[in-house]
Amino acid sequence: MKLLEVYILRRIFQMFLVTLLPVLTIIWTIQVLGRINLVTDTGQSMGSFATLATFILPTIIPVVLPFALVIGITQTLTAMNNDSELPVIDAAGASRSIIYRPVLVLGLALSLFSFLVTNFVEPPSRVAARQMVAAAYADLLSSVIEEKTFRSIEPGLYVQISERHSGRVLKGLFVVDYRDPNFDLIYYAREGSIDESGTSLTMRDGEVHRKSADGRISIIKFVSYAFDLSAMAKAEGGLPQYSTDRSLAFLLNPDPNDPVYQKSPDAYRSELHRRLSDWLFPITFALISLVIAGSTRSHRQTRVHPMVFALFLAFGVRWLGFSATNMVERHPLYTPLPYAVPIVFSLIAIFMLATNRQFSAPRFIARGMSRLASSVQRRIPASRTSGGGTA
Repeated sequence: MKLLEVYILRRIFQMFLVTLLPVLTIIWTIQVLGRINLVTDTGQSMGSFATLATFILPTIIPVVLPFALVIGITQTLTAMNNDSELPVIDAAGASRSIIYRPVLVLGLALSLFSFLVTNFVEPPSRVAARQMVAAAYADLLSSVIEEKTFRSIEPGLYVQISERHSGRVLKGLFVVDYRDPNFDLIYYAREGSIDESGTSLTMRDGEVHRKSADGRISIIKFVSYAFDLSAMAKAEGGLPQYSTDRSLAFLLNPDPNDPVYQKSPDAYRSELHRRLSDWLFPITFALISLVIAGSTRSHRQTRVHPMVFALFLAFGVRWLGFSATNMVERHPLYTPLPYAVPIVFSLIAIFMLATNRQFSAPRFIARGMSRLASSVQRRIPASRTSGGGTA
């Protein structure tokens, strides 16, 4: 790589990090604060809370990374254009590949990084986080909740325990679940126990009262009933594995006898194609950013800032990607759509780069920006004149 290409790559990467780290920190903090009850309600240590917060990061990085890349590329290239660096490169007769190559190298590297995080880091992190939440709820049930006192686990979910015995054995369990707006659930069991791994609560010799929205009530007696303590939802024993928790190998060849897969095979299909298509967005956004900000333009020209236009377009493309993934869950015929969105926009960007075309903002936006700039310019001299007269 040439010295000038290394210079461009270094500036873009620095701006990318400057953008990524604050945004990632803000979103991560919001996610972490939503789980602060694990410390306040279940008596967990700050070390456990910090570990849980770390497990959340891999779920955020693939979403934030492409947009940080857009900001890094457009802001760097716009600054180079305003500083006359891009015009000098063109005037020297240099090939456009000097600008394109470092951007594409960074975009491809981040795409591969996103693929690795999405498929090999995020699933085990999700499982580890759910195991920690399950262990926290297990401690809450086995040692924190006072006997014969209703305790709110989360909004709409309440638990009462009559007696607590050694070995995590509970007597007189009473659980009220109002979280689902379609029906209310009330569980009663004479006895319950938390397994050694602390991931599930097994209720024995009890009843489930289910009241639907239309007022109908059904009563089901059970001998044994298992809950996933990470979500306090019905499980098939132990900690259930959902589509987002599965490895890429399992998604490519799912076990037809898996109980969770049998309930929602469409969700597994959607998750597979999400993982195989999401990693394409960084390179797609890099190409779009090049089309918008990679050419030499006069900084005297009144126009929408390239970063604003690129982000607006990137949000639209990403929304189409999310919509396409959701459509795959509805019907297998939509399977090509998650791949078509980034590939089609990438091909359009490549064509525009090859033919030296540019994305441009709609005329009404450009005219509005021009009028705003002219209005500001007219007011500034007027204010200075009036200020001088007063003095």
